[in-house]
Amino acid sequence: MLAYPKVKETSPSLFGFGLWPILPVTAIFILVLPALLNARAKEKADLLVTGGLVVTLDQQGTLFDKGAIAIRGDRILAIGNAVEMSRRFTAGKTISAEGQVVMPGLVNTHNHAAMALLRGISDDLPLMDWLTKYIFPAEAASVDPDFVHWGTLLACAEMIRSGTTTFADMYYFEETVAEAVKSAGMRAIVGQTVLDFPAPDHKTPGAALSWAEGFFQRWRNDTLVRPAIAPHAPFTVSVDNLKACDTLARKFQVPLLIHLSETLDEQRQILQKYGTTPARHLETLGVLSPLAVAAHCVWVDDEDIKLLKKHEVGVAHNPESNMKLASGIAPIAQLLRLGVPVGLGTDGPASNNDLNLWEAMDIAGKLQKVHLADPTVLPAEQVVRMATILGAKALHLDSEIGSLEAGKKADLIILETKRAHLLPRYNLYSHLVNTYKGSDIAASIIAGKIVFEKGKLLTLDEPQILGKAQEYQRKIAARLKMTLK
Repeated sequence: MLAYPKVKETSPSLFGFGLWPILPVTAIFILVLPALLNARAKEKADLLVTGGLVVTLDQQGTLFDKGAIAIRGDRILAIGNAVEMSRRFTAGKTISAEGQVVMPGLVNTHNHAAMALLRGISDDLPLMDWLTKYIFPAEAASVDPDFVHWGTLLACAEMIRSGTTTFADMYYFEETVAEAVKSAGMRAIVGQTVLDFPAPDHKTPGAALSWAEGFFQRWRNDTLVRPAIAPHAPFTVSVDNLKACDTLARKFQVPLLIHLSETLDEQRQILQKYGTTPARHLETLGVLSPLAVAAHCVWVDDEDIKLLKKHEVGVAHNPESNMKLASGIAPIAQLLRLGVPVGLGTDGPASNNDLNLWEAMDIAGKLQKVHLADPTVLPAEQVVRMATILGAKALHLDSEIGSLEAGKKADLIILETKRAHLLPRYNLYSHLVNTYKGSDIAASIIAGKIVFEKGKLLTLDEPQILGKAQEYQRKIAARLKMTLK
């Protein structure tokens, strides 16, 4: 029997070590390499909000049932289906909005923010009595930069909590307002008030106008705060001063904020003095322009409305203060029908007495229906647009905010859905107008930064602000010899 030499059994080797090192390395490449390649191919975002019902309020009214929004810096990168967006983007932070509603932040087109510290100081009076007998004296006694600082922060806290991301302000010490808004991380148009009589910050209109020039220079390039000039109203500002305000607005290309046709008393005063309506008076002076934002417009007639449309003036509708002060009911349905951009405002917290735009939406829709005896006017979606994209258009900011679209500023809010008063839901827009409350906000993002989440303000020291509000309550009541009830 032939004996064959015994051959040692071996396995294929890798430098004499066999195949065992190859197997785990191969597995790693098979499992990990595609993920690495995929990750490298993804676009980078700073923040991804994903899984919610995204209500864009764009021109087509686009909705994404399970959508996502990618944000880089202060702008929206893209919007789309959540699954597709997760494949396309990687983000430093992701917020799950699963089962929630995501929509543009609300735009408050008319406000006097610092008057939050005068909330409810005097009620149940006509506007002229309310202003001349209570508000102007209270302001003369109390308003200084410290008052404006804490009053504005109090207003910002209230607005952020209830879903407002942008507001237009008309008040005093607007440098202080601008700084407070900036620290809160909100977006605002801040208008320096001009009056013919001494104001808390400037004793003459000339002083206010002179100061405003430097104010415009300091804030003209800010990404959150836009300065403006704010002649109070045609009945409190002379012809020369109205023209000077308009000249300044055009020179610096800043908004001009003004009260217009708020009451019948105003109509009578202007008719007696100039023989025309407030709107036609401003048109004669050349003050109506695409820079102008007119608050109230309760008593405008057909010719006035045509002038507002012709000059591309934005209108700020304040249904709650108009009702509370019995100023009247603005012809909003007619203004909108003729193409005038109309946004919603709360007015100041001393004449409303809150800064909750959800209530303004609810009341604006119902007020027009009962006034015109027509339940079809101002349908819910149109009212939501007044609080978002139409409000932005009224402020001449619609290229930047008011809808969720790629390239626009990342100002958005996330709404709760699983609460007793929110279920069931059959019509989204009806719910937004008639059912939602300011307390239903889950999160707020302004300029790509989370400013409110999980019940907590992230940019403001809320306990300190509330403490200061209580201090001012005691001080002001003592100065005016009021009995607190």
